[in-house]
Amino acid sequence: MELMEKTVERQVVFEGVVVTVRQDRAQLPNGRIVGREVVEHPGGVAVLPLHRDGTVDVVRQFRYPFQKVVTELPAGKLDRGEEPRLAALRELQEEVGVIPGELIDLGCLYVSPGISNEVLHMYLARDLRQGACHPDEDEFLEGDRVPFEDLLGQVMSGAICDAKTVALVLKTKEYLGL
Repeated sequence: MELMEKTVERQVVFEGVVVTVRQDRAQLPNGRIVGREVVEHPGGVAVLPLHRDGTVDVVRQFRYPFQKVVTELPAGKLDRGEEPRLAALRELQEEVGVIPGELIDLGCLYVSPGISNEVLHMYLARDLRQGACHPDEDEFLEGDRVPFEDLLGQVMSGAICDAKTVALVLKTKEYLGL
């Protein structure tokens, strides 16, 4: 049996600034027709900026869906058609004001494959030079630098629940052989 679903109908039910929501009908491998809801998203980037002293820049910002402040790594959405690497460099400058001498691609992840087509590209930034922050006009955040080991501890204890931060911290740990 082929693990494939064929789209038989597609209807856009919402077009927002960031996402588009569709209600599709799809044919399963057994021929049955089912409904599928899809959130289309342009994708995003997340970057772990690792300083020579072993500290990492993190940001804290209010996340409306959870109604609380969340600690996470610098990240942002891709502009339509934007190259992920360029978006990573842009987000680093905007959120924490650093320019990397080295930007290492650590792969991507599907953020929520059951409902969204969002792909998040992850990078490790090293050999950092400090510059000025340039947050977007609607972006309010607070920056901090924490030792990588402390950040890893917060991920492992569950104090940090942001999925992109969890994944990127663990990928960085593996990449560095720690």
